[in-house]
Amino acid sequence: MVDQYIFSGSLPENASTYVIREADTDLYAGLTAGKFCYVLNSRQSGKSSLRVRTMQRLRNDGVQCAAIDLSAGGIQNVPPEQWYADLIDTLIDSFEIDLDFGDWWEANQLNSLVTRFRKFLEEVLLVKVPENIVIFIDEIDSVLSLNFPTDDFFALIRACYNKRVDNPEYNRLTFCLLGVASPSNLIGDKQRTPFNIGQAISLKGFQLHEAEPLKKGFYGKFSNPQGIIQEILQWTGGQPFLTQKLCQFMVEESEQENPRSVEQVVRSRIIENWESQDEPEHLRTIQARILRDEQRAGYLLELYQQVRLSEEKSEVIADDTLEQSELQLSGLVVRQHGKLKIYNQIYREIFEINWIENQLQNLRPYSESFRFWVASGFVDDSRLLRGKALQEAEAWARDKNLSYQDKQFLAASKEKEIQQQIAAQEQEAALERERKDRDAAEQINKKLHQANKKAQGLIRRSYIIVIVTLIGASLIAVAAINSGKELINTQKELEDIIKSVADKKQILNLADKLSSADKNNLSDKIKILAEESDKMDDIGFKQALLHTSIALAYQHLGNKTEAEKALKRSTKFWEASKSYKEQKSLSNLELELNVFMLNFQGNLFKEENKQKARQFYTEAFTILQTYPELSSKILDSQVIESVHRSLIELLSTNTPTAELKPQVEQSLTKHLYAQLEYFLDAKNWEAANRQTERLMLNIAQREKEGDLDLDNINSFSCPDLQRIDQLWVNADNRFGFRVQKEIWISTKNRLGIKPQDWIGTDSSNYLQFAKKVGWWHDNVTLVEGGMSFGVGDGWVSFEKLIKFVVNSGGGRGSLPTFILGVKGSAYVDTYSPNQYAMQLLSLLALRLVKCNL
Repeated sequence: MVDQYIFSGSLPENASTYVIREADTDLYAGLTAGKFCYVLNSRQSGKSSLRVRTMQRLRNDGVQCAAIDLSAGGIQNVPPEQWYADLIDTLIDSFEIDLDFGDWWEANQLNSLVTRFRKFLEEVLLVKVPENIVIFIDEIDSVLSLNFPTDDFFALIRACYNKRVDNPEYNRLTFCLLGVASPSNLIGDKQRTPFNIGQAISLKGFQLHEAEPLKKGFYGKFSNPQGIIQEILQWTGGQPFLTQKLCQFMVEESEQENPRSVEQVVRSRIIENWESQDEPEHLRTIQARILRDEQRAGYLLELYQQVRLSEEKSEVIADDTLEQSELQLSGLVVRQHGKLKIYNQIYREIFEINWIENQLQNLRPYSESFRFWVASGFVDDSRLLRGKALQEAEAWARDKNLSYQDKQFLAASKEKEIQQQIAAQEQEAALERERKDRDAAEQINKKLHQANKKAQGLIRRSYIIVIVTLIGASLIAVAAINSGKELINTQKELEDIIKSVADKKQILNLADKLSSADKNNLSDKIKILAEESDKMDDIGFKQALLHTSIALAYQHLGNKTEAEKALKRSTKFWEASKSYKEQKSLSNLELELNVFMLNFQGNLFKEENKQKARQFYTEAFTILQTYPELSSKILDSQVIESVHRSLIELLSTNTPTAELKPQVEQSLTKHLYAQLEYFLDAKNWEAANRQTERLMLNIAQREKEGDLDLDNINSFSCPDLQRIDQLWVNADNRFGFRVQKEIWISTKNRLGIKPQDWIGTDSSNYLQFAKKVGWWHDNVTLVEGGMSFGVGDGWVSFEKLIKFVVNSGGGRGSLPTFILGVKGSAYVDTYSPNQYAMQLLSLLALRLVKCNL
């Protein structure tokens, strides 16, 4: 008997640590019944050990067995004639057949290779061996790398099964195929019948009730062998190689003075620096299989990413597509209850989101833009490629087998570029038309000047004044016809200019009043609007802009009557200018004014006439959806948010437009995400921290309550947690949920503690966590980055924490801090050392583990 754990190669027949699984019973029963069987699974899943044990049982029953390893060097690197000859020679040796192989082979030279193999089976093997025969063909995936096709070989095996009807002797011959392949891989020619016979043997991981042979090795070494093996299986999922390896590690650990826990051993000897510790190679084999074909790697990574992000919801339904089969054969995922799941926790922690992102980055040069575009629901045009970046991506993709989403992304980028080229051409044409109009106007003025000069001369000769008038009128008429435009009445234009100057003066006076009322931001805003009005050629648009500014100023100064008067005048001018607006797409300023006015109008009518307010806000929301990229660049974030929140408030369930509410809510969440990304990109940690709180409250639908309670954290959306965490980590790898989770666990804090289970050590561990992330300082003067927190025990204020993070470059795990969901903006209470706060963090850490952060 072998009394050690073996995780490299097949287990010997007498290995005491061999685990009998359901597959052992199924394979033995199937072969005993004469069924053709195949065990097709990932590497190091116990296929060869299963073969060795099953052969032993069959031989004990009097069945003659032989095993052919197709990966053997003597069989693998040879021409087809030698390959078939080696197969037959192996069978002759295995069954100890008395045959002069050289003479027999020469006597059948006129037959094809596959016919010779068939004749050997039928005329030699079945004649010389009277017992039942089982031929195990291992490592069948090796044939996929041969430099000649083997379709005929597998077609012959299928023919041996079909011949049982005509030749009963074939009932004694059974094949068992083992390897890392799917049945569809075995016959590559799609014009031929696929390899579709036999019984598939499912090779599942070790189950706890099957693991008694493994547990025996812990007797006398651990006080609780059952607990040890149970924890090992929780990490490995019963994967044979990892389970045997981890069992051996724990035996070695038991001999140490201070043996570590299973988790500590897993992390230190398997997960940490896994690529250098992966001996014998296992994890690198999985990675290599996924990445081996660059054209298919993108598909597999995206599929695995879907499995990770939706695992808790079990959204990826298992099917027989090539990509899913390939991902399962890598060993990374398994089929459970009709859904794809990650095989075990070790794989989950090693092949995590960052690993996926890095591999995708290596595969496609536009990975980051592509990821954000997909995350936006394929609508964020700002992420599309342009110019040289698009040309390089198209050149890279030319010989690639791209996914549908990749093709969609590149096509959308190309379409966007064409649209921009057309827009640029149209703008250039418009500028050319304006130039021609100016030239025509100059010609008109020149002719008018000549006419006036001539008229003045004629006036001096008063006897022909009537003729002068007629000539002047004719010239004006001809010039107007030639230009195609009406001449502006000078007096009316002068009146409009005087009125505009008066309105602008009024705006500046109102801006001063706003400054006096400590509303400097608003004061600056209406000054900018007034200055922008000077650039307007369209008088209606100019007046609309000026009166909107006046209305806004009066509203914030508390003069509702004057605000409504100004708004009515603004609306009148805007309506008069609509014919101009509808002739082309909205310009930046038009878009800003339109949304600004509609939001302002909706706010004025919100209390008195909700139907009218809803109409204004719906129109503003429609504009935001029509011009998403332009809106995000030129509109104030508060205006966009105001439109969304006001419309959500007005869209009650009994309104005719109630079905619009989910769309508005989804758009608001998207906007909050965009703001968070903006603050993080700008390294504005304070704003990003507050924005993260607002975003999470929005996702959990707890904005009215202003906090997250135990139930909210326990059920918080995993995809959203992962996305928010990734944004923080991308901005600075000091921060993010995953960093806080790591520190929480490293300071021995427990996960998901119930209130009644909280004990004194939990409080002290929590304090250690708070010190690690910089939320608490001891009775010393803490000086980092040139800043002193002062003397005395205490919880660091949010303001000082932000200064510390900005000034020192330290603060690993400090942010985000809102995670305890304190109401309002009293961030100093965020770290409150009460049990409720600790329980929230404990639950959050558990949620982060469940969400694979």
